Amino acid sequence: MEKEYFVHESSYIDENVTIGAGTRIWHFCHIQSGAVIGEGCLLGQNVNISNNVRIGRGVKIQNNVAVYEGVELGDYVFCGPSCVFTNDLTPRAKYPKGRAAYKPTPVQEGASIGANATIVCGHTIGRWALIGAGAVVASDVPDHALMLGVPARQVGWVCECGSRLGESLHCEGCGRAYRVGENGLVEISAE
Repeated sequence: MEKEYFVHESSYIDENVTIGAGTRIWHFCHIQSGAVIGEGCLLGQNVNISNNVRIGRGVKIQNNVAVYEGVELGDYVFCGPSCVFTNDLTPRAKYPKGRAAYKPTPVQEGASIGANATIVCGHTIGRWALIGAGAVVASDVPDHALMLGVPARQVGWVCECGSRLGESLHCEGCGRAYRVGENGLVEISAE
């Protein structure tokens, strides 16, 4: 039976892994046991997906990214080259705690994480948020927030299409309009 997805011959796929149709896994990747990868994903070179990680549909993970247990990527998430996830706030080589110490880190639908950004575990990255290159996220990120710096701070809002929004919260690129809601921006026409 022919696979409905592509895995480069240099990559390793452990047993008990689910990979969706149309997904492409490139050079030197390792997908560990219990991982679930949705349809239409793209994993660049040297990507590690740890045990029991869940990845939604249409996710793009660029080169040199490790997605550790406890991290969950929603549909259409983008992970830029060499971005970093953590899963233990107080790691010690001499005193390993294992899974009991892993903090959940959900990255919600459509969020984008820039190259070399670091996501400290235990925080939620909201829907369609944009984390700038090199930022260090150490707190929850609202839906559609634009986060920059070390530590990352919100400097504005972004549309679902990726355009930066002005004070009116109306996108000049695609026409979507937003209002501020409880968890960040809410699209007005989607209410």
